[in-house]
Amino acid sequence: MNRIENSAAHCTDIEHRELLTIACRAALAAGRLIKKRYDLPHDITMKGDINLVTETDLAAEATIIASLHQDTPDIFVMAEKSVATHNSERPSRFWVVDPLDGTTNFAHGFPFFAVSIALVENGMPLVGVVYAPMLDELFCATKNGGAWLNGHSIRVAGTHRLIESLIGTGFSYLRHQTLPKVMRQLETVLAQVRDVRRAGAAALDLAYVACGRLDGFYEIDLQPWDTAAGWLLVEEAGGKVTNLSGGEFSPFMPAILASNNKLHQSLLQLLQ
Repeated sequence: MNRIENSAAHCTDIEHRELLTIACRAALAAGRLIKKRYDLPHDITMKGDINLVTETDLAAEATIIASLHQDTPDIFVMAEKSVATHNSERPSRFWVVDPLDGTTNFAHGFPFFAVSIALVENGMPLVGVVYAPMLDELFCATKNGGAWLNGHSIRVAGTHRLIESLIGTGFSYLRHQTLPKVMRQLETVLAQVRDVRRAGAAALDLAYVACGRLDGFYEIDLQPWDTAAGWLLVEEAGGKVTNLSGGEFSPFMPAILASNNKLHQSLLQLLQ
């Protein structure tokens, strides 16, 4: 628990400290379950031509919801796999949960995936946790409390030239509708940066921006559970998050640009 305590100790807001501990506890519990099932055969259900769900997604989500309900019974939980929670009337404060961001990676044995949990209040994240179980890396942040990786403070990279930057992106499941735009953006960005990575888990990509492994990340067609926790991580690590027009971001917007701040305007111009 030391890494949770080390991170939470820097929260000046006692309530945020308690909520961060609760979110970390739920994320670690789900992560242990996911790691145990990683090498086992998977029961796969298709939600579309290429979008899939495994039994581990469902089990991890149940673990998280049970943990959050036990510790914060009065806070609503919006979870990715629990479709009924998506369109429910939400209170001003609620948890946003992705039990396994990067399910396709998990199903194929590609070890880049994470649990993502955020507490959102009045449209803004107060607590964010992203846990990568195969790497045992726990990223967490609280509003005005900084961003942390396994109990150590993290900051975005200092890169200020596009040609020296490593940029992350992702591809939508709605290939037929989005492919022309995705490829146009990729071609433009790739020509101006050192390289581009597409690893397949937006929450973890955002955590990588927060700790300086990526200099920026952009994607279209995302959901609140993909971005809420990572958004807070990036901003608390000194980075910037907007929509693709440079305006104020919301986790209920489908497109995001996160960067180390120094490259933000240049990336926005490339993505228009």
